[in-house]
Amino acid sequence: MTQTGGVVGDRLSDWISLGVLASWVPRDAVDEAVQITGKAAKRKGGKLPPHVMVYFVMGLALFAEEDYEEVWARISEVLADWGCWEDSQASVTTGGITQARQRLGHEPLRETFAQVAEPVATEDTPGAFLGAWRKMSIDGLEWDVPDTEPNAAAFGYPGSAKDGSPAAFPKARAVTIGECASHAPVLAAIGPCTSKGSGEQSLARTLYPRLREDWLLIADRNFYNWQDWCTAADTGAALLWRVKSDLILEPLEFFMDGSYRSVVVNPKVTGKAREKIRDAARAGEDLDPQKARCVRVVEYEVPDRAGDGKDELIALITTITEFTDAPAGILARAYHERWEHETGNAQLKTYLRGPGKILRSQSPDLVKQEIWGYLLTHYAISALICTAATAAGIDPDRVKFKRTVRIIRRRASDPAFPP
Repeated sequence: MTQTGGVVGDRLSDWISLGVLASWVPRDAVDEAVQITGKAAKRKGGKLPPHVMVYFVMGLALFAEEDYEEVWARISEVLADWGCWEDSQASVTTGGITQARQRLGHEPLRETFAQVAEPVATEDTPGAFLGAWRKMSIDGLEWDVPDTEPNAAAFGYPGSAKDGSPAAFPKARAVTIGECASHAPVLAAIGPCTSKGSGEQSLARTLYPRLREDWLLIADRNFYNWQDWCTAADTGAALLWRVKSDLILEPLEFFMDGSYRSVVVNPKVTGKAREKIRDAARAGEDLDPQKARCVRVVEYEVPDRAGDGKDELIALITTITEFTDAPAGILARAYHERWEHETGNAQLKTYLRGPGKILRSQSPDLVKQEIWGYLLTHYAISALICTAATAAGIDPDRVKFKRTVRIIRRRASDPAFPP
């Protein structure tokens, strides 16, 4: 954690000591998710009720190096102190925990994430907004999963990047939409890495209808295609997406900031019909949204830093068509904040899970459950950091995620954690 003076440092430590799991993933949200997904306990008095197992799976992410019984020992008394469980002294075994995880499945954690994962930055959080829009980004990440027959059948072995030979472990894929300022994931989809319809574009497609009008969604060039652009734009959210060099963007009108107006056309429209659409757009006529959409284009070069003579031209398209609302330079800087998502992914895979580590779950359903547990835990920690940093008047990026995780782990048995 970066210190900016004794008072600020003390305030951040105080916030972190308040807890992370139940403070950002409250019991009522967990109970509602359990009910919605039909996973409520069949009988009263069970040793490992569903809501306790939701917190336990989050504990698996927080203590990724520990075995089941150690994780249980670390969180069971704390759950009782929070008022989340009345039977913290129950005797449990690894086998009993495994069976309870299997009964729970992944759906309650997925629904809990949907219930609690919200943007947490405020207008006081540095860098959270571009004008009226909250800066959000989308990206994917992959998880190595245990090499069991069920996991191999469900997730598959993608080819290696070097020679195309199968990877050593099956891989699951997640695509998330997260808040740039806090790194908190707020929307997510999980699937395999190898089957048809499981690529980043396909998983992202399930998230676009849930965008919000006050968001600015920033995306890399791998995400653009005509239909997805239209689906995302129709939500009313602002979009800022990089596009590949083979997308034709004819300048129709240049603006004072160096950006220009253009049109993206449905690829099903060809020949003279495309020319008519461009002529209509140039004349300022209304376009059929099923055939074409007006966009604003921002182009700029990234200087060659490696000395290889390959300066890179970046082309961005945006739904913000009035250059006075967001000048080209501001949009270019905003696009590079998409790399905040890479930081969030590194926090998930390096500081929580551990570098090079595979997940622990032996079946596809529990793999998904485990990933949702990681996403919930990462959300809770990121929300905690952002809220603490904003209260202290500093940028959340100045609070070290790794150190925060260490503090939370050390204080996991602190009864001062709030319900």
